[in-house]
Amino acid sequence: MRVLGVFTGLTVAAALLAGCGGTGTPTATPTPRFAAAAESPAPVPSFPPDPVRSGAAKPESTAVSPSAPTAKKVAYVFPVKTSNADWHTTHSGYKATDIFADCGQPVVATTSGVVLEISLKDIYQEGAPDGPNNGGLSVSLLGDDGVRYYGSHLSKVQDGIKAGVRVTAGQPLGKVGHTGNASGVCHLHYGISPPCAKVGDWKVRRGVVWPYPYLDSWRKGGQKSPVAEVTSWEKAHACKA
Repeated sequence: MRVLGVFTGLTVAAALLAGCGGTGTPTATPTPRFAAAAESPAPVPSFPPDPVRSGAAKPESTAVSPSAPTAKKVAYVFPVKTSNADWHTTHSGYKATDIFADCGQPVVATTSGVVLEISLKDIYQEGAPDGPNNGGLSVSLLGDDGVRYYGSHLSKVQDGIKAGVRVTAGQPLGKVGHTGNASGVCHLHYGISPPCAKVGDWKVRRGVVWPYPYLDSWRKGGQKSPVAEVTSWEKAHACKA
């Protein structure tokens, strides 16, 4: 494997980070499965008691204790399965991260969920303005936590990965590459966002919150969740990037 230290220079990072973008023409919208909180039980109706004659035994009251809803837990893993990877804390132009690794290294699902859309063709043209084709080959996943995870510049999308397919945390989605506007350098563009339009909304899909603190946690085996930050962004921006 090559030494990834060469990618830590700001000059190389600036050239790379400026070009990352979205995918090609989106596939059909699947019906995603959300991790909705369990519904509260219906209230028990209360009726006035029947008149009771003097001396007659009164019926005992029975208290009904509703079960507390149980939140669905998800597991998180680092999105590139390799011991030799590097990434930056920031990104040029918008909030995302470029994860540098050798071409061909496995890109895996950050968490369990349903594939929203994929791009199987690299139709980016060098010099084209920032747009939906910048990402080359890519996969967008709606996690069971309700957050969208996006990876692009892939050299290959894994066989069997398509819109509507359910995946588990750590399941292969593709391979690291340099398709799209990647400046010819092998890396994974990684973005975190709310699902919003689910497909086609490339300005949101490419990333709206900084992935770095979550990547740092997952790399160390932690389980830091982006749900709160993503929810806050969506409320503040109404899915407008």
